Amino acid sequence: MNELRFYLNRLRSYGGMRLYAQLAAMVALGLFDGIGIYMLAPMLGLLGLIGDGAGGTGSLPFAGETLAALRELPANLALPVLLAAYVLIMTLQSLLQRAQSIRGTRLQQGFIRHLRLTLYASLMRSDWIFFLRRRRSDFHHLLTSELARVSQATYLFLQLASSVAFTVIQIGIAFWLSAKLTAVVLVSGAAIAVVMRRKIRRAKEVGNRTSELSQQYYAGLTDHFNGIKDIKSNRLEDSYLGWFRGLTGRMEANFIAFARLQATTSSLYKISSAALIALFVYLAVEALHVGAGELLLIVVLFARLWPRFAQIQSNAEQIGSAIPAFRSLRELERECADARESGADETGARAEGLDVKAGIECRHVYFKYGGDADAEYALRDVCLRIPAGKTTAIVGKSGAGKSTLVDLLMGLLEPERGSVLIDGLPVTGERRLALRHAVSYVAQEPFLFHESIRDNLLAVRPDAREAELWEALRFSASEEFVRRLPEGLDTVVGDRGVRLSGGERQRLVLARAILRKPSILVLDEATSALDTDNEARIQEAIDRLKGKMTIIVIAHRLSTIRGADQVVVIEQGEAIVREDGRVSALDGTSAEGVVEWPAGAR
Repeated sequence: MNELRFYLNRLRSYGGMRLYAQLAAMVALGLFDGIGIYMLAPMLGLLGLIGDGAGGTGSLPFAGETLAALRELPANLALPVLLAAYVLIMTLQSLLQRAQSIRGTRLQQGFIRHLRLTLYASLMRSDWIFFLRRRRSDFHHLLTSELARVSQATYLFLQLASSVAFTVIQIGIAFWLSAKLTAVVLVSGAAIAVVMRRKIRRAKEVGNRTSELSQQYYAGLTDHFNGIKDIKSNRLEDSYLGWFRGLTGRMEANFIAFARLQATTSSLYKISSAALIALFVYLAVEALHVGAGELLLIVVLFARLWPRFAQIQSNAEQIGSAIPAFRSLRELERECADARESGADETGARAEGLDVKAGIECRHVYFKYGGDADAEYALRDVCLRIPAGKTTAIVGKSGAGKSTLVDLLMGLLEPERGSVLIDGLPVTGERRLALRHAVSYVAQEPFLFHESIRDNLLAVRPDAREAELWEALRFSASEEFVRRLPEGLDTVVGDRGVRLSGGERQRLVLARAILRKPSILVLDEATSALDTDNEARIQEAIDRLKGKMTIIVIAHRLSTIRGADQVVVIEQGEAIVREDGRVSALDGTSAEGVVEWPAGAR
């Protein structure tokens, strides 16, 4: 319940006076409804259905006086005046209820938008290591399914507050009419509420199961559609369909269990309400000798109140089932706060990119991914210098630490020991963000948004002119195939660029990186999906960039390595240079793959 209280406090802080105005409107609605019911007594007295004595309107506060005032009017006006007053009160109540409903929806949706933005901003400001430790599907699950449950619970809480305010007003009126009879009903209702508490606990258990199954659902679907080509190629459809059938069956059973819980609660309330009405009518007539007018109003009040009791119970059960969603969001917010990048700007403003003039340097850098002291180091005592305006190739076997080193050089990771420097100054805090703003990164597996080619390019430079777009495409050997497309720059590339070949995707990502005009260009096997001809063309373009920007290349192909000004070999987390100034190419490359190491380079 701590998580629920935490978010209710946030709702109070977010809503401020709007929330208090909403609560005041709830109280006013309860008063109008009570007045409308109370007007039944003089109306029935005017029609002669109940008397004016102690057993009729005379025993009700203000009812006798109201009836006497009406009878002073002409006979043909008394009833119309009373009915007009009733319609006016109900109209005011209806208009107030409409305004209250709209205000409540705005408050709820505004609060959920506030939670979405806060959570998304927290994720965006978390460091890279945080994302390496979490499944992407968990974020999708929390930002969609769990936030939807929190949204529904917020709406139910506002409904619950409205029902409680209405109930308190109606009970106050009932006490005013007959304290003894109302006390009997409330004691009976309290006993039922105590019995129903275990239903709320049961709802929370169902809610825990809902969160678990929903998380499995999102994770499974994400994995399956990411690997759909393997599934289709290896004829694994039946196997995955069996998994999906079993999971959806468990989800169905869980929802039915919750529906059964709520249906049971509703039926119990209906049965108990009938029994209680019979009980207090009997007590009113035989034991307490309550008058007909008083009895009639109390019966009407509690006939309207009892569904409210059932609604309060139902809302409490649904809120209880959503508590795991509140807990999941709270845990994610705590983790994001712990993983917040140092120097992250609260306003989201971009830092200015660094202009690398001398170069990038690693001094005795150590890094490991695990938080355990016994975890193995991914990089150990790395010392190297990458000169500005030059091309540096980083080679090594799979798992040697190449990607980790590049992530450190781009400012995605922080060294556990040692330091990374740009132009002699340590890369920390805001300088780390400025470094990333100066970097364009081209991954081995190119990523494109499900948008047009134009939109994918403008994502990095919204102010780029048409000529600049074509210049970047020409640089990456993409101009020819883009011009052949029926819609040219406005061609939609599909999910992750699925409508293009691997080589075309990689060339477009390279064009996007160049369009940004970075100080540092990082190519992670960026030519691996290209044929020999296009690779040669891009290699020539990269060579033309020498002196204009610092280029870092992760590569296995010797054609890429030969064009580098220096080569850094990573082996088992260490930067290794042979004493004879020659570095052996890796992964079984023949003797022809030996690369000369620049004299004096380290």
